[in-house]
Amino acid sequence: MALDPGETRPQNEGMTEKFTGSFTQQEPIPDDAIAAAVDVLRHGRLHRYNVAPTELSETALLEQEFAAQTGAKYCLAVASGGYALATALRAIGVQPGDPVLTNAFTLAPVPGAIASVGARPVFVGVNEALTIDLDDLAAKLGQARVLMLSHMRGHLCDMDRLMQMCDAAGVTVIEDCAHTMGAAWRGQKSGRQGAVGCYSCQTYKHVNSGEGGLLVTDDAELAARATILSGSYMLYERHLAAPAPEVFERVKYTTPNVSGRMDNLRAAILRPQLRDLERQVARWNERYREIEAGLAGTPGLRTVERPAEETYVGSSIQFLLLDWSPEDIAEVIRRCAARGVELKWFGGAEPSGFTSRYDSWRYVEAERMPDSDRILAGILDMRVPLTFSLDDCRLIARIIRAEVGAVYQS
Repeated sequence: MALDPGETRPQNEGMTEKFTGSFTQQEPIPDDAIAAAVDVLRHGRLHRYNVAPTELSETALLEQEFAAQTGAKYCLAVASGGYALATALRAIGVQPGDPVLTNAFTLAPVPGAIASVGARPVFVGVNEALTIDLDDLAAKLGQARVLMLSHMRGHLCDMDRLMQMCDAAGVTVIEDCAHTMGAAWRGQKSGRQGAVGCYSCQTYKHVNSGEGGLLVTDDAELAARATILSGSYMLYERHLAAPAPEVFERVKYTTPNVSGRMDNLRAAILRPQLRDLERQVARWNERYREIEAGLAGTPGLRTVERPAEETYVGSSIQFLLLDWSPEDIAEVIRRCAARGVELKWFGGAEPSGFTSRYDSWRYVEAERMPDSDRILAGILDMRVPLTFSLDDCRLIARIIRAEVGAVYQS
């Protein structure tokens, strides 16, 4: 790949260095979470509604605490982040065949949640900040009454402008916060701008219960419907972050049970982790900044500029090899992998692992978006586990920089 005018060829520093750590190894579950889980196992009441007299279940306490942490009136704990998304759609009243706007750059559970209720995803483009293209959204707002906004890989768009646009158009916003638990826009927690915020507690997210999800809202009727949908068996009085009983009375006979509750074991594991979330976010961001600094100025590579209004969580990092050939990008990935650095590519012709793009989901008839295709073709993605040391992060950045440079100058 030819150099641009004024660029210098990078030195092949550290070409013998190799990273030997794991990109999929999480930190151990904290001791206090393990102790809480053992207590649940000892008493055996794992089902969220199986409580002793006067006992408050771990799941109800988790909901109460997360509602307070996010500033939401209501919270519901469920089986997964994807289930939370589908429940939000059902609670809002999305019907089979309804169009639902969503990001072209997202992961499969987001259009999957839309398809699971029989609705039809309508994809909105991505820009070079890796957020939803607000100009494309403006052009498509008239096509649907719901936007499922994916804060993909932790990147927040201009939420002020987005909410103004959606409010003016009468479009309800569901926020997919799988990658933004602990993030904020202008100090307001991610998930609190839209009507509903949905979070994931899957192993590779910001708290780890293997699987799990949380849903927050300030809308009482929506919260009541979501609770019944999750399988409350009319035991909604055992919730601590739920609407008043009279709200449930209005919806309980017309809302189906689509069981997907969280259990007390997972809730017990999560409660101590959520209390420690702020410290963990600071640790992720230390690692993110080390990698970002190490990649800065690499010829042919573009890092993603974060807006000043965004408080982000750097649990993964993305960079762009814009307008590179597929063969050259594949070569970068191969060379980095040979030195122990695992990169995922959203531009590959076939889905691989967790990567996919809007044309991968062939149950959706999607119009081509050339501007977005160009960006998707150049996105490389890497997890940043907390098991990495800061020295690890500096080494990883050196490896990526060297291998991108080697292919760029070839």
